Amino acid sequence: MKPIILFLMLCFLAINATAQKRQKQFSLAVVNIQSAMPFGKFAGIFSDQFHPGFEAGIGFNWKSKSKHDWFQEFKVGYFFHRFVQHAIPVYTDFGYRYKVSRRLTSAVMIGAGYLHSIPATAKLKLNKNGEYENNKGIGRIQAVASFGLRVSFMINPKASRPFSIFSQYQQLVQMPFVKSYVPLLPYNEMMIGISRSLKSK
Repeated sequence: MKPIILFLMLCFLAINATAQKRQKQFSLAVVNIQSAMPFGKFAGIFSDQFHPGFEAGIGFNWKSKSKHDWFQEFKVGYFFHRFVQHAIPVYTDFGYRYKVSRRLTSAVMIGAGYLHSIPATAKLKLNKNGEYENNKGIGRIQAVASFGLRVSFMINPKASRPFSIFSQYQQLVQMPFVKSYVPLLPYNEMMIGISRSLKSK
């Protein structure tokens, strides 16, 4: 797993250096997550157990035309899956955005990255004295893959730093969760957030 983390870090640094002069956008969103098969829950995200979280990101366009954008985003977040884990995902998305109108856009994206998993319950082991001791540690190194669908609405297109509100339905797959019986842990995720340009036009 360590070579994967090193590879991802090098990719992030290389892409960030390439994107230094591009117009960037910052985003912030609140999240609710449900563990289920991909596209297995939608209404349940709003009515079943609440597994809250948040996510922040920075994105930029690789290529932009009047009706289309190819873009990339770097994201970091946190979510709490009750009785299972605290999770800190750090990943990147590549996406395609279609401009329905001046204000309304839709987008599809796919990504991958790193997820740090911290158990949400006690984890004990038997020591040489026959006593149980804490074995929680600092958590586990995991990988994460993502696929998302987003709709955004720009509040004031004429502003020097316009901001948008967005809703995103996303699939996350955490791996390897437990190699022996649950190697892949899928999540259905709903985000509601805002994004804004970091610099004036």
